[in-house]
Amino acid sequence: MAEFSEYRSPAHLSVLDAARSCVDSSGFANVTMDDICEAATASRATVYRLFPGGRDVLLEALRERSLEEFFTLLRAHIEDADSLEDLLVRSIVVATSELQHDEHLAALMATAPGEALGDLTVSGVPRIIRIATAFITPLAQRFVTAQEAAEMVEIMSRLVISYFLAPSQTVDFSDEDSTRRFVQAYFNTSTHSIL
Repeated sequence: MAEFSEYRSPAHLSVLDAARSCVDSSGFANVTMDDICEAATASRATVYRLFPGGRDVLLEALRERSLEEFFTLLRAHIEDADSLEDLLVRSIVVATSELQHDEHLAALMATAPGEALGDLTVSGVPRIIRIATAFITPLAQRFVTAQEAAEMVEIMSRLVISYFLAPSQTVDFSDEDSTRRFVQAYFNTSTHSIL
């Protein structure tokens, strides 16, 4: 499947915006190409030319775009971290807060909770980890090896998703102090390992 980077022209982005609107209203499973074409005011031929492979390719590009937007925003909040601990804490807090306030995710959870859960668990975790790794690993490599950075990004991604889906009664990942205590207890940031 193509990477989202292939779909950045104004025409592609316009169709993706229309698709997002349709998905917010109906969920991924219920959206048809006709719905997207109508919302984009584009012909089927135009949409298929822009997204060869049709609906599946277009919806995958939409998922990729949403994740890239999410991680671009996250990276802007963490790129000046001055320690591994600070990077981990800020990553967890910002990611958690963004998930909690994501209007598109909330709309999808309301219209198609099963699909939203799938995108955050079984079918979506590999995609999330791949994109998180691309965005965050280079920042973490200032403090640890590429292998260690990739491992930490994967664990952080899984922790944040798990916390978002079933919040803890003892740890608040949207609170910096609570998250810092957690990171200090379970990540040995001085030796760059997970306890």
